[in-house]
Amino acid sequence: MNEQEKDLDCGCSCGDCGCDCDHDHDDMPTVTLTLDDDTVVECAVLTIYPCAGKQYIALLPLDENGENEDGEVFLYRFREVDGNPTLENIEDDDEYEAAADAFDEFLDSQEYDELVDAEDEE
Repeated sequence: MNEQEKDLDCGCSCGDCGCDCDHDHDDMPTVTLTLDDDTVVECAVLTIYPCAGKQYIALLPLDENGENEDGEVFLYRFREVDGNPTLENIEDDDEYEAAADAFDEFLDSQEYDELVDAEDEE
């Protein structure tokens, strides 16, 4: 696994992506990545989130059926340059760990919000 990849649970429960999500990946915005080995991967954008004064993006790689069986998530540094989104590899291990921890906290907050919303509906 390279530095921008990490097996994470995206917080889903849809059963389509293998990561227990409650959202429809067909409705999620996607990006097409070309990896270092020239493999082209379509990814659903899970979220863009802040960490230590920078922005990061969490991407869920999708197979040819628009699904993700293993729950793997790609993390990249995110910037806008002249109004265009730019993804950058996270080369520093400490920066990657901080970005991954912030994504985990985001997932935890989403799970908490879903629990609170479910209680409010009862």
